[in-house]
Amino acid sequence: MFPFLDITPVIFQTLAAVFLVPEIMQLFLVVLAIVALQYYRMGRAKERLFGLKPRSFWRDFLVATGFGLVGGIIASYIMVFVGLTLSDSGLIYLWPLAILLMLIDARFLCFAYAGGILALSSLIFGWPKVSAPQILGLVAILHFVEAFLILVSGHLGAMPIFLKNAEGRVVGGFALQKFWPIPLAVMVIVGQTSISGAGINMPQWWPLIKGDLGADLDNIIYSLMPVVAGLGYGDLAAARSPRQKGRISAILLGLYSVALLVLAVLADRQPLIGIIAALFSPLGHELLIYLGKRMEANNSIYSPTSEGVKILDVIPSYPAWQAGIRSGDIILEVNGMAVASRQGLEFALGVYNKVQITYYSMAEKQVYREGIEYGEKEMLGLLPVPEGHEEILMELSTTGPLRRWLNKRVVRKRS
Repeated sequence: MFPFLDITPVIFQTLAAVFLVPEIMQLFLVVLAIVALQYYRMGRAKERLFGLKPRSFWRDFLVATGFGLVGGIIASYIMVFVGLTLSDSGLIYLWPLAILLMLIDARFLCFAYAGGILALSSLIFGWPKVSAPQILGLVAILHFVEAFLILVSGHLGAMPIFLKNAEGRVVGGFALQKFWPIPLAVMVIVGQTSISGAGINMPQWWPLIKGDLGADLDNIIYSLMPVVAGLGYGDLAAARSPRQKGRISAILLGLYSVALLVLAVLADRQPLIGIIAALFSPLGHELLIYLGKRMEANNSIYSPTSEGVKILDVIPSYPAWQAGIRSGDIILEVNGMAVASRQGLEFALGVYNKVQITYYSMAEKQVYREGIEYGEKEMLGLLPVPEGHEEILMELSTTGPLRRWLNKRVVRKRS
């Protein structure tokens, strides 16, 4: 049996070093600052595009930080359970290669691409001298934790957007963007000992990924060290709600990470499977992106209805939110006057400071009538779905600067 109880104090002591050791704490503060900046920009974008002042970005940032701490604990346990060591994981190569790939396309910053390339190069050409199973195991574990974080919080703070569908019509949707700071306790090899029974006794099958450790595993001394990382998630929800899309994305990413981890463990025993695993790392991730886009290729559920005005988003703490109106609900009447368009709704709301709104709740499948009172300069906090082609669209391209430069060169040559 795996000694979880014996390892738990060591893991938490190591994670505590993130906040107690000045050098590591400084690095963690840098990651926190980067994450906070992303949430600040998202809040400003919502205010700039739609004129709706959102709640303070600090709440979203603190929630993401809390989930990131939980994700770091989960990742630490899995890494120790698998026996993944930082020594052969190729981190020294992963980050530079990932940054270079990002110049081609922003989505290539993900370790699934850099990890697959490094593992394949090591297996075929013998360079760099890294353990392919360790690299791919690291990629798998980080993606498993990301899947967990998407499942529990990927839908929170979704930003409403206007975009064109396959037919060229402007429809509503949500950009799902999340960032989490992740403190980790990772294993390192610190030496060997001839003393039998020193430290924590591990089961005979451990570690699952041995890498290049050789046969004399019983005498190797492992230690845990704190590491700071960050995870990010970006997706689009138009054919389903942000919660539904986040749940589906989390399940698919979780299956991908488990499959990659199994391949990494098998590759530790059979090098030929290592090539399959190295190819699966980027290609499987591309398949996830393709499936995600296919799911949103249908008509958006955030498009005009034949009766009433459908609501794309409602800002928390504003009068409309307090009245119970939520994203996807349909406003039918304002003070007894039927509304059938966004313009008609704006006109009706602009006449009164105290209104009675009749709306259909999509979640509860019922019609409600609520009285709302708000100040002369106060906004209800409603954002109706788009109804025309004049809306502000969101650019969804992830093309990197190098690829944009090459595209411009090609266009110039053709002209």
